[in-house]
Amino acid sequence: MNLNTVVEFLARKARRFGFLAGMLLVLVIHLPSATFAQDGIDRVTGFARDPVHVAAWPGGRKVAVSFALFVEEFGFGQGPVFRPDLASRNPDLVNEAFRQYAIDWGIPRVGRLFRELDVPLSIVLNAEFPGTHASVWKEFRATQPNAPIVAHGMNNSNHILPLGRGLAEQKAYIGRTLDLIAGTTGAKPSGWSSPSVYSNGDTMQAMAAAGITYNLDQMDSDIISRLKTPDGPLVLLPYPVVTVDMGQNLARMKTPAEIEALWLDYVSELAREARANPAREATTVVIGIHPFVIGTPDGAAALRRVLLRLKTDDAVWLTDTDAILKAAALK
Repeated sequence: MNLNTVVEFLARKARRFGFLAGMLLVLVIHLPSATFAQDGIDRVTGFARDPVHVAAWPGGRKVAVSFALFVEEFGFGQGPVFRPDLASRNPDLVNEAFRQYAIDWGIPRVGRLFRELDVPLSIVLNAEFPGTHASVWKEFRATQPNAPIVAHGMNNSNHILPLGRGLAEQKAYIGRTLDLIAGTTGAKPSGWSSPSVYSNGDTMQAMAAAGITYNLDQMDSDIISRLKTPDGPLVLLPYPVVTVDMGQNLARMKTPAEIEALWLDYVSELAREARANPAREATTVVIGIHPFVIGTPDGAAALRRVLLRLKTDDAVWLTDTDAILKAAALK
């Protein structure tokens, strides 16, 4: 039975059983098959996972884009490496300078850029950062006083999630993370991003138990989904692997200008798909950005061009993670 035949059959059902019931059947049959790919059981956690369908974002826009800046603490001698050939040195001045520049200069620069362009920003924060880099945090937060904070564990090197050590330990770790962030920033996050995107089913359950409502560990979708943990539901916001700047820069050696092209192609194609099929449901992408990559002058210039371009696209909604949940009636 082809699609036209199915629609004709459902139209007859609509007349027989009532307009609303029949039209619901028609709408279901017309939803793209991809929207059902996440029905059932999540393969990583084993929990039930269902798609969250959004017809359109505020203003009728079809693609929600949130840039999430990772504000991370690694510690001396630890963290991303720009020159692997020099990493065995002690002290490793080159790679240490690479990391420190990102903290002292990159993070404030990104905050100023988003403020200047009046574009919402989400902050993904290691709990130890504000205390370790108090002056940088104060300067940065002054440029982004209302940006939502997404908890990102204690740090990104030697104090990450205790995977494999049981649910109770993960609950305790997440609780300590949230308490430290609340104590140093005055804000208790409702979102979570696992350090190095490394989590499991216990992590998801522990998040829900702690009152976390959404996370950024979902990397396999264009739409929001809901994970049903034993301690309550958890919203998964799409955080694609390929749009994370650090992976493209350090692992694939892409320059900021090349990442700029990737971001524009990624979002513009989602917008084109929406224009080609106005009935298509709205999509979401949270783009991870790091001060090592876009906090340099050339990186900021590339990011500026991306933001200015996306601001002109009437299908794109530049927003933050909390606003996405609110618009989807999930907060």
